[in-house]
Order: sequence, then C-alpha cells, then structure tokens
Amino acid sequence: MANFLDTTVDELIENFEFLGDWEERFAYLIELGKKLPPLDESEMVEDNRVHGCQATVWLRMLPISGEPLAFEIRADADAFIVKGLIAVLLLVYSGRTAQQITATDCTETFARLGLDKHLSPTRRNGLHSMVSRIKALAAESVAQTV
Repeated sequence: MANFLDTTVDELIENFEFLGDWEERFAYLIELGKKLPPLDESEMVEDNRVHGCQATVWLRMLPISGEPLAFEIRADADAFIVKGLIAVLLLVYSGRTAQQITATDCTETFARLGLDKHLSPTRRNGLHSMVSRIKALAAESVAQTV
C-alpha cells in the first residue's frame, strides 16, 4: 500500500500549500517518487503498460487478502516527476476496494494540489491515463466477481 510515503492525501495537500513556488512543489513530487518501491523487471511488461503517457509507465493492481477485498496498486515509470504523480495516485487509490476506486473522483485532489494548472498538457494527459487504467482494472475485477 501507499504507507511507504508515511503521509495522507490531506497531509500532502498541506505540504503543497506550505511550499512556496512550483519549483519547490515539483522537487517535493520528485522526492515522493523516489520513495516508490520499484517494480520487478518481470512486472515491466506490455500487459502492465499504461498507454497515453509520454513517459513509460507500468501499473499493476494486486488483491490484498481480507474482506472486503481491497487492492494494492504498484507502479513505476522512467521519469522522476511521473513517479511523483504515481505516488499521489497511490495515496488516493491504493488499499481501497474496487467499488471505492471506481467511485473515487480525484479531480478535486488534483485541483487542491494545483496539478490541474501546473502540469504540462502531456503530463496531465498521462495522469488521466493512469487514473483511467486504475479505474478500468477495478471495474474489471468487479465484473469478474459478478
């Protein structure tokens, strides 16, 4: 789960508000990305690839035993800023059930962090591609249990 970051979404937003300019915020995002546990090379395969990102991104959703069934999201990228964006997504989605994932709209979180205004269009598209992939995997798991 996202506990490797030792923070919550609300704390992340507070930290962003505390930091002055976007150069500091991007540096903070990069630091978060450096804390991501790396994927094993065996996980960096085409089936796990997120299309629509300028960077190369791999993403997996693994079930966490328990009731209700929740999912751990594991992901990696070849760009530091994208790794930071992945860390944000893990805070929002990892450790949740498929129903929670599909019902969660992260638009407000992105807006509160300022990501909607300060990411380049290609990074924004990539971020939305990652969200779409997470939601598609969650929807797939719901369909398989019905």
